[in-house]
Amino acid sequence: MSVTFAESRLSAHAIPTASNFTFCSSHRKLHTTGIAENLHLPIFEHNTTQRFTKSLRSAFQRAHANGISNPIVVGAIPFDLTQPCSLFIPVESHFGTTPIVNQFSKRDPIEIVNRRSFPEEARYKQSVKQAIANFQLSDIRKAVLSRVLELDLNTQLPANTLFHSLQHQNPTGYHFSVPLEDGGQLVGVSPELLIRKEAEWITSNPLAGSTRRLRNADDDTAAALALQSSHKDLYEHRLVIEEINRVLQPFCSELDIPAAPSLLNTETMWHLSTLIRGRLSNANISALDIASALHPTPAVCGYPTPLAHKLINLVESFDRGLFAGMVGWQDSDGNGEWAVTIRCGIVRGNQVSLFAGAGIVEDSCPESEWAETQAKLQTMLKALPIQANAEAAQ
Repeated sequence: MSVTFAESRLSAHAIPTASNFTFCSSHRKLHTTGIAENLHLPIFEHNTTQRFTKSLRSAFQRAHANGISNPIVVGAIPFDLTQPCSLFIPVESHFGTTPIVNQFSKRDPIEIVNRRSFPEEARYKQSVKQAIANFQLSDIRKAVLSRVLELDLNTQLPANTLFHSLQHQNPTGYHFSVPLEDGGQLVGVSPELLIRKEAEWITSNPLAGSTRRLRNADDDTAAALALQSSHKDLYEHRLVIEEINRVLQPFCSELDIPAAPSLLNTETMWHLSTLIRGRLSNANISALDIASALHPTPAVCGYPTPLAHKLINLVESFDRGLFAGMVGWQDSDGNGEWAVTIRCGIVRGNQVSLFAGAGIVEDSCPESEWAETQAKLQTMLKALPIQANAEAAQ
């Protein structure tokens, strides 16, 4: 399906741009061009979504009036819902069921000239210890601690090169490429679905509890089975599922949550996964309404969420921005698909920022949690046209 903004009826605020948004999942492929209207308001202001909801409704109405038959909003929403969004209504939107990219061509290797980790290894491990100590003195049961790896390259990296490489190396997942206002591009492949809404039906696929893939097939299978029986990881996963169940129950007349998690694998990681399906009591509730109620889940923040959020602000040394937020789309009928913004990076010319996090619970080991972030960074590092990718994460 293709939706086109009638050029002869462009409003004054419509600013076509060469920047494109792409979101690909096993469910559908979406590609957009141009910007009819930006929406940079935060989701939450003064503990309410009313201003954002009203602004989005008005933007859809203007798009309808200017020739878009079925307008959509696309982009990324930050981890902190009180920060401005990177959303817009595109000029043209194209939905399909076939891959947007079906060919991958390699390019000459790029050299890393400088790398910086925030925090550095010792500081990250100390933050894990600090979080564990906090658990013993408070009601916090889990906190997700993140890090950013900043790379300076010897030449500019086209964002579409990284995006196509991710598609080639990771055929499953939620592939996304989001133009940012400062000229950068948010690129990634998330394994985690926050919410999909189709009429009255919703789907969510939270992940919590992870271990890295191993090269030897027998060792890899053993690692997956160990994850599936890990007390620490099952506890971490249960905290996430119980909270998502609590949030979704008021929205749903039917809710199906499996009793135990299954295994989900990417090219670099094994995850504990629970596929949740439900039927809404009110089909007029939008995908963003539900996403905003769910986010941030304990999978990217912690539990209880408000306390974990405060702990993250205390011990993390950088602003997450769009990392661990949500990325996707929604149409004017409220249908849409939003993935959790993980396994991602931001490309700005010859600079690349990569992000990863690990869920900390009372049984966590600082060395293991650092190693988990290293493993998660490999998804993006392996997609870069750089020799000795593994070394870049050190």
